[in-house]
Amino acid sequence: MSTRPVEIYDTTLRDGTQQEGISLTARDKLKVATLLDSLGVAYVEGGWPGANPKDDEFFRRAKIELDLQTSTLVAFGATRRANALPQDDAQLAALLAADTDVICLVGKAWDYHVEHALRTDADEALAMIGDSIEYLRSQGRRVFFDAEHFFDGYRANPDFAMAAVRTAHEAGAERVVLCDTNGGLLSHEVQRIVGEVGEGLGDATLGCHFHNDTGMAVANSITAVLEGVHQVQGCINGYGERTGNADLCSLIPNLSLKMGIETIPEDRLSRLTTVSHHVADLVN
Repeated sequence: MSTRPVEIYDTTLRDGTQQEGISLTARDKLKVATLLDSLGVAYVEGGWPGANPKDDEFFRRAKIELDLQTSTLVAFGATRRANALPQDDAQLAALLAADTDVICLVGKAWDYHVEHALRTDADEALAMIGDSIEYLRSQGRRVFFDAEHFFDGYRANPDFAMAAVRTAHEAGAERVVLCDTNGGLLSHEVQRIVGEVGEGLGDATLGCHFHNDTGMAVANSITAVLEGVHQVQGCINGYGERTGNADLCSLIPNLSLKMGIETIPEDRLSRLTTVSHHVADLVN
């Protein structure tokens, strides 16, 4: 159906490990990262530096022990705190200390969470996004932006949700990732919203991140790709908090074998089953 490639962004080591009962040591995470690299995914999200000692250890050891040939390692974290300078923010400092070429920042795209979780106003929430991205880029990092709760935010207040992703794009985010953090979307809603965002953001490169609470994460990811999304985020075996994330072991062959869309290198598609089993063994 298409020759346009789609980037596979694996977040098993961060979002996947939030599933109840999964606990990986830093050594385990290094093994999984090597497996993902052998599979040929474009990006491996290693964890959240500064959030816990295990992730800090992983990134320290990754500099020495990981020799990724295909994948790019990504550090994940949040935008600066409200009413603070980015250069004084401990979270952003931890992201820089992880020493990855790419950083994925998460920020609020639903005004409900701006008011009740961040306890600030819309202008400050947008400044948090823009300031953080600009600062990390000034330090030589490539930046992706995960728009948390984007779809729910868009349905509640499309003006603010669009302002959030537009701010990220204009600040220099290379990928603007639309997240269904609650996992409640159906495909017809994804089709409409992603289409509208694509028209509204023009030349922005979009990504998607779907949770599976309605059992629709793979289907919604495919729908988003058909609407022009360039990057798809997900986890091996569909791991993740609550009912999990988009299952890359289903999504990759659906896109590549049934739709003719390049995802991972074609000669590595046969490794999917082996990688799936090895990762399952590591997470018990």
